[in-house]
Amino acid sequence: MTRRDFAKTSAGAAVGATLVTTIIPAHAAQSSAGATKTTSVDQNPIRRRGTGLRAIDSDRASPGLTLFAPMLSDGTVYLIDLQGNVVHTWRMPYPPGLYGYLTEKGTLIYNGKIPNETFLGKSPFKGGAVLEADWNGRVLWEVREPNHHHDGRLLRNGNILLLCATELPDQIAKKVQGGRPKTEVNGKMWADYLVEVTKVGRKVWEWRSWEHLDPATDVITAIQENRSEWTHGNAFVELADGNLLVSFRNISAIIKIERRTGEIIWKLGAPPLSAQHAPTPLSNGNILIFDNGPHRLDQVFTFSRVIEVNPATKEIVWKYQEPVPWNFYSPYISNAQRLPNGNTLINEGVFGRFFEVTSEGDVVWEYVNPYFGPATEPPKRQRNSVFRVYRYTDQEAANARTGI
Repeated sequence: MTRRDFAKTSAGAAVGATLVTTIIPAHAAQSSAGATKTTSVDQNPIRRRGTGLRAIDSDRASPGLTLFAPMLSDGTVYLIDLQGNVVHTWRMPYPPGLYGYLTEKGTLIYNGKIPNETFLGKSPFKGGAVLEADWNGRVLWEVREPNHHHDGRLLRNGNILLLCATELPDQIAKKVQGGRPKTEVNGKMWADYLVEVTKVGRKVWEWRSWEHLDPATDVITAIQENRSEWTHGNAFVELADGNLLVSFRNISAIIKIERRTGEIIWKLGAPPLSAQHAPTPLSNGNILIFDNGPHRLDQVFTFSRVIEVNPATKEIVWKYQEPVPWNFYSPYISNAQRLPNGNTLINEGVFGRFFEVTSEGDVVWEYVNPYFGPATEPPKRQRNSVFRVYRYTDQEAANARTGI
């Protein structure tokens, strides 16, 4: 029989949650001496339900360490084991803008947030800096770009690719369809571009979304969405052939860009997609996608799912979706990762919930981010959101420790 260990982290454990005590009915609160008993109830619903390790099936969970950077943290990046124990942290010089990941040689690539006074600089998805740090947190290099947001990654050639945004030319902005009228930013609409820079900041390549997308057909898919942005890119990935896969949330589309020409050579839109995040190529040639689903064109209610798509046929060949669909829902951020044993790690980002499922959809590990912020806000408003989460094998973690 498969051994299952189910671990429940009490709300007062070392993971930093607040102690939740029993609520005493008002009629029973008076003692015989007339004194009133009072209790303290955490007013944050996510934290009240429990944080830290929630469950583990040790026989079926994929071994390794999980890396995450709470979005509202001070710049601390955490590496935890399957029991939810923190085994290492990095303290970065900036808050996350919005995440970090380990390279093949074990260094940390980190997107940091450096706000400014523009629309982009005041947005919660602002970036501004990308850096590489060793195991001890020593910064090896750093590049800054005020228009950077969401994603910045190290390319195989050693350069850095940045996802950026700027104001659209007026003649294009007025042609963009969808969204609520008159919700532009001071009459302006923003859109995305990609820029490749060297580690000293020299620009060597650029791709502009408005030169390749069609404002009449690549529409903002939600009629209730603001028109402050047209595309709202949230992720890209370099493919094995050197081409790029890019996700645009507001137009619910993932595209493949040919690096040599800049042309769009593949696209997946709505439906099936709805404000998706984090397209990830798999070893079988398929693409794993966190499909957020805040406004589906083919469903009457909202829910999230993780889908695996065959790019040749655009067919969904695997998915994780709750039997009661709305039990799994993150309206924005989030990601998924296929693990070495065939399981899938899922980050329900808005609620800071990480869980691992088998190919059959059984949950075999679950952890809730216990780090809430900002501390200055009342408990009801504090959030534990996480943009992306990654699992690394023990060997990959060992490489990071030794700098291999």
